Amino acid sequence: MRERAHPGRIAAFPAQETSQEATQARGTSSATRPRGVARKSTTREPIIQEPEPLEPDATRRDAGVAESSRANRGWWDRNADEYQVEHGTFLGDDRFVWGPEGLDEVEAELLGAPEELKGKDVLEIGAGAAQCARWLAAQGARPVALDLSHRQLQHALRIGGSFPLVCADAGALPFADASFDLACSAYGALPFVADPRLVLREVRRVLRPGGRFVFSVTHPIRWAFPDEPGPEGLSVAASYFDRTPYVEQDEDGRAVYVEHHRTIGDRVRDIVASGFRLVDLVEPEWPAWNTSEWGGWSPLRGNLIPGTAIFVCERD
Repeated sequence: MRERAHPGRIAAFPAQETSQEATQARGTSSATRPRGVARKSTTREPIIQEPEPLEPDATRRDAGVAESSRANRGWWDRNADEYQVEHGTFLGDDRFVWGPEGLDEVEAELLGAPEELKGKDVLEIGAGAAQCARWLAAQGARPVALDLSHRQLQHALRIGGSFPLVCADAGALPFADASFDLACSAYGALPFVADPRLVLREVRRVLRPGGRFVFSVTHPIRWAFPDEPGPEGLSVAASYFDRTPYVEQDEDGRAVYVEHHRTIGDRVRDIVASGFRLVDLVEPEWPAWNTSEWGGWSPLRGNLIPGTAIFVCERD
């Protein structure tokens, strides 16, 4: 169904048009709930800030696949504008940044050397405003930017680009088998789905033999620490082994944001069970040039404990 995605418009694949699995895993984008730096302005469509709803209650409770996907689609649609305002400058319009540390694909080459990307079909999952896809296109690749949030992809349209944008579920990718050479996800989908194997199996399905999937997530050790950038974020406050999801819910108990925890071992087992071979695990160190704070990420914490884990996987 890839022919339905065209540059200059968003091809939408609503949950009701896909299988039951499509309603169970939603791909979202980026690094964490938005707080932090300002954004340079761009044109085409103004950023409209909508009034904030009542502050939700934060709790730890079970949240299934369908509830998580429904909550996170709504959260990212409501908060896409604020996210782009606060983090757009750091991310840039056409950079490929793997996380708040600022590790750039230009130096990391986790997808391969830039000259090797030319002519490759690449799927970006949880693309947000498609900054990574835009960088890939500049290297001569043929990217497709996919995100759960329609509003995030409207920001991709605002910035511009000559590649397809697809609004769809990461757990039911609307592409034929073996459609892509590479896939990537910078803090997209995997932290927010209740069953990450749904996403991993779908990514493997759409990759060609020998294809590579690289994805970054919050480093699992951070689950044990408060999400604070200062000294209060340096003391263990919870069990690393507690997989109970973090849920924000409204006054009626409906989830409006859900984040799921997997240990390092869980991630490795998910990757292997989904038919991938793990070839590298990158834990970026905090660079001296980066003085920014991004939610719970900061120079103070970044110099002491890892904040991001990047998994490099290959489909045999």
